[in-house]
Amino acid sequence: ILYTTYCATCHQGDGMGDLNRYPPLVDSEWVTGDQDRLLDVVLNGLQGEIEVNGKLYDDVMPANRHLDDNAIASVVTYIRKRFGGIEGKPIKAENVKNVRDLSLDKE
Repeated sequence: ILYTTYCATCHQGDGMGDLNRYPPLVDSEWVTGDQDRLLDVVLNGLQGEIEVNGKLYDDVMPANRHLDDNAIASVVTYIRKRFGGIEGKPIKAENVKNVRDLSLDKE
């Protein structure tokens, strides 16, 4: 439900993005890489040019700070499992809190 509500509009239900403005999540190093970087992007959004799977994208991803730590942990766990093939322990709310606190310290 969280993915459908907050992510699928841009990244599509299948995680393939629109291959023009919004990058795919499937097999993306942004999904399979450092979980704290992904948590930071989901929490704080992203603006500016990035490269995903060898292609450049330059659009704005909105911040989702309004979601609580459990919701962010759930949606990022879902994204990593479904689109990145990452099995194992789910991301915990305390991981999200740590990333949230670090980003607040930078302000």
